Amino acid sequence: MTIQRIDHVSVVVDDLEGAKAFFSELGMELEGEAPIQGGEVDRLNALDGVRVDIAMMRTPDGHGRLELTKFHSPKAVSAEPEDALGNTLGLRSIMFAVDDLDAAVAGLRAHGAPLVGDVAQFQEGYRLCYVRGPAGIIVALAEQLS
Repeated sequence: MTIQRIDHVSVVVDDLEGAKAFFSELGMELEGEAPIQGGEVDRLNALDGVRVDIAMMRTPDGHGRLELTKFHSPKAVSAEPEDALGNTLGLRSIMFAVDDLDAAVAGLRAHGAPLVGDVAQFQEGYRLCYVRGPAGIIVALAEQLS
């Protein structure tokens, strides 16, 4: 048995509309939205009374997908610390390749996303930065240099 692909990454958010706007700013497209609930969902999540809204976003090339999930029931819980840095155990960041790092950062800052550190050049190949995205996740941006 081997895996076929990464299907999607899921991010639990408090503000579904704001998260959709944030990732739309990066060029992701809304693939679909749906309310989800029921016994199967409860058993899958090992939670009772799950009621969520999800929005599936996809990258312009159609290969990457991001599931944004807003819990109505049970109440979502926050990770500690909410603004965890890169050395915190667990899934910490998601990286996107962008064609214009400065424009991407400016667009995301308009959605309230602060830089985590500085914009940095890695050797001769990339300009990189981290911004704080929805639900406190780190969104890494990479611009390949010619």
